[in-house]
Amino acid sequence: MAFLHTYSIVARDEKTGQLGVAVQSHWFAVGSLCPWVEAGVGAIATQSMTEPAYGPRGLEALRSGKPARQVLEELLAIDEGRELRQVAIVDAQGQIAVHTGGRCISAAGHQTGEGFSVQANMMLNASVWPAMAAAFEQAQGDLSLRMLAALQAAQTAGGDIRGQQSACMLIADSIKSDQPLEHLLVDVRVDDSAQPLVELERLLNIQRAYNLMNQGDALLAEDEIKGALEKYGQAAALAPDIDELPFWQAVTLADMGKVEEALPIFAQVFKQNPNWAELVQRLPASELLRDDPLMMQRILSMKE
Repeated sequence: MAFLHTYSIVARDEKTGQLGVAVQSHWFAVGSLCPWVEAGVGAIATQSMTEPAYGPRGLEALRSGKPARQVLEELLAIDEGRELRQVAIVDAQGQIAVHTGGRCISAAGHQTGEGFSVQANMMLNASVWPAMAAAFEQAQGDLSLRMLAALQAAQTAGGDIRGQQSACMLIADSIKSDQPLEHLLVDVRVDDSAQPLVELERLLNIQRAYNLMNQGDALLAEDEIKGALEKYGQAAALAPDIDELPFWQAVTLADMGKVEEALPIFAQVFKQNPNWAELVQRLPASELLRDDPLMMQRILSMKE
């Protein structure tokens, strides 16, 4: 049991079926204890005087087909410390169950809406969770941006009475499978920071950039050049300091025979880090780039 006093949100996106949980706390590595998610199954936040077992046990029960409310009732029934717990569950159908124990340190409470629940304890004041709910409902964008808005609203409203330290966001898609980790879309964690939500937003942008890069690669494989370049451009805008993203874009283009389009990108990344020119020469041996000496010569000519 840990003193995991915190604020969090669990939610299901109505349009995509994505399931997510996001949290911030003045406690080290909140992401290792509070948030739990499984694609096509549900999302859980367990906090206050937290019992982490609510996470795996709750997901197991949801996986068997039990609804969120039944799962939470069964978990609470066998927990003698239930009045110290704060737990929220959203299942794959968007049903919500939440519990704030009577012995949770004030200000403590929760608020639910369509497909989501926000909950908090040991807050500076009781305006935190209503502010979170309003922010989530009013925010635009995908599930990650809306949950981030809820966390930011909590902090603006006063947040944890002790301050800030760590944060985490997990999002999985709607596909239930035997390989749930393959369907984990967002997994970003800040274990210790004076400004964990600022850092969480930065990491989330990088995660979204890599997701866009993967989408671009998929479009490129289907010869959808225009769409792929749009995704690559969006990725670069989200994470302009990461030269690896355009490097692999250029490698993919070159491997598909689109060398002219790849060359200026290679020139850009070689300028940022000359080691990319060394790495690109190693790729043919791993069959990650066509073994074409003339093409390689043209690529390396981009190095200043």
